[in-house]
Amino acid sequence: MKITEALFAEHQVFHNVFDHIEAVAPQLKTLAEIKVLAGLMMSLLKAHSDTEDNLFIGPMEHCFEQIGQRETFHQEHVEIDESLHRVQRARQLKEARRLLLAAVAYSRRHFDHEERIVFPMAERVMKKETLRELGQVWMDQRTRVVAEPVAAS
Repeated sequence: MKITEALFAEHQVFHNVFDHIEAVAPQLKTLAEIKVLAGLMMSLLKAHSDTEDNLFIGPMEHCFEQIGQRETFHQEHVEIDESLHRVQRARQLKEARRLLLAAVAYSRRHFDHEERIVFPMAERVMKKETLRELGQVWMDQRTRVVAEPVAAS
């Protein structure tokens, strides 16, 4: 599996998570419920963006620089993370809900950006063998995470 295929597959899972958040957030009655959803989203996105940054975006830095997008991709990850942290700091349900739904919408736009620009660029500039090797590293990382026991709190 190529890294582009693995990351695209993760995007599909995220779109399902986003659909769920958009469906349930309007009905939630407490600030804590909104914060739990934001925390879950933050945790899932962190693992995904770390993988993208370390395995995928890093090797393509020069390409992003050439098209004037180097800072944009890093900044989008930072902005999504910051928006979810704002949910955690919110003191009112209505504000937290608005911030969470805005983070979901921003994440969708970011994923679309990657799927339309980044993934096709990677397919053009990187060798298929490299894409497959990075896909294997992705798989090894995911397998290692699954195999590690969860520490009790």
